[in-house]
Amino acid sequence: MILVADCGSTKIDWCLLDNGKVVKQVFTLGMNAVMLTEEEMRQRLADELAPEIDGYPVAEVYFYGAGCISPEVCGNVASAIRANIPSATKVEVHTDLLAAARALCGRSAGIACIMGTGSNSCYYDGEKIADNVSPLGFILGDEGSGAVLGKIMLGDILKNQLPADLCEKFLKQYDLDRLTIIRRVYKEPQGNRFLASVTPFLKENIDRPEVHALVLNAFKAFFVRNIAQYPRYKELDVNFIGSIAYYYRDVLEEAAMECGCRIGTIIKSPMEGLIKFHTA
Repeated sequence: MILVADCGSTKIDWCLLDNGKVVKQVFTLGMNAVMLTEEEMRQRLADELAPEIDGYPVAEVYFYGAGCISPEVCGNVASAIRANIPSATKVEVHTDLLAAARALCGRSAGIACIMGTGSNSCYYDGEKIADNVSPLGFILGDEGSGAVLGKIMLGDILKNQLPADLCEKFLKQYDLDRLTIIRRVYKEPQGNRFLASVTPFLKENIDRPEVHALVLNAFKAFFVRNIAQYPRYKELDVNFIGSIAYYYRDVLEEAAMECGCRIGTIIKSPMEGLIKFHTA
């Protein structure tokens, strides 16, 4: 049996596969491998995963996660998995970006992107990530992401760059004021998540010209500052995974066209593509 994991900071989606079919799907609390020790990860898996797959003869584990960015971190994750799944003779740990590439492109070359709370992209040669423009996080980069869309919108609201009725509507709908916003962004942990959490307001009001322009320009910045740096970017499909790309598809396609790019596949999460990749 094969166990495939798509790990984010909020949850981990585990799919147990046998002969290409999903035998069981388990959800556990998410984790960022950079933030946890091997022992902490081992204990989490012991508490949350091990009881759910007890008795299943898992032979291979493929784990994809945010924070799995160095051999040391990947080794810690692999050790924590082996400690809880002793039957596994093969354990591979990879980044969430490779998960996106494999889910979107399979074994064909293409450009794969993540556009959710954060954003990232790569040129995938059909086997590995051959090129990656560093995303740099929501302060220096992450163009087009939920965090950056929220950051731009809140800045425009607090500096009166959007129409007064929109500003008032937002502050009332989310029960926020200037001091609360500043505290949530600068003083409380995970400011990027807070910023991304207010982006549904943009979707709800996308028919307003000012909102449409804000989202369109943010997406165009993603293409200009990231995608345009890959050779052959005008020849290859640009594929996306993540909630922002999924829910703002129309505006994303508009931005791509203006930047001379061609959108391929857009999916909300990678698991379906990963199942296909590992069972084909």
